[in-house]
Amino acid sequence: MKTLQNFALSALIAGILLGLAGCSGMSRQDTNTAIGAGAGAIGGAILTGGSTTGTVGGAIVGGVIGHEIDDSK
Repeated sequence: MKTLQNFALSALIAGILLGLAGCSGMSRQDTNTAIGAGAGAIGGAILTGGSTTGTVGGAIVGGVIGHEIDDSK
């Protein structure tokens, strides 16, 4: 069981690092959209107890909000 937990943790860390590397060429608006979608997905999953609909809905709402944030205003 400990081996499975170590593997899952390693896979999670690798996924996070790959995700961050993928954001290196993104515009500021694209980055805000991705961060908003991620935060919305986490929030939707927490609020709905892990429901797929809540997670996807949260990601969509968070992505839209993140897309509309403009730092220049």
